Amino acid sequence: MKIITASGKRKRAIARATIKPGSGIVKVNNRLLDFYEPKISRLKLKEPLILAQDLIDKVDIRVNVFGGGMASQADASRLAIAKCLLEYSKNAKLKEVFLNYDRNLLVADVRRKEPAKPNRHGQARAKKAKSYR
Repeated sequence: MKIITASGKRKRAIARATIKPGSGIVKVNNRLLDFYEPKISRLKLKEPLILAQDLIDKVDIRVNVFGGGMASQADASRLAIAKCLLEYSKNAKLKEVFLNYDRNLLVADVRRKEPAKPNRHGQARAKKAKSYR
């Protein structure tokens, strides 16, 4: 039995996806994908599944994601799912489809929050008020 794991990161969110032969069940944090909220995140997670339509009915995918916010978790999970599907299928055509659709399906977005600067009230780049008079 072939079991493959892959991970994805976005800001502070980290997702780990596991793929194995099965019947097409996709779970995110032990919740079926059809019941994952908010809807926009659910649609984002379905993108790699729709692009790899022929493969989906033969595999089960489980995703464990933590950290970050809702959108970051969805992006991290999406990246992990796409990486898993690609490694499982070993299909160059599928890789081309993913890259043509959205490069962030296979390549992580490396941007992170800028650290806060001292004496700036928590913001990284807020300007300090000055008075010349």
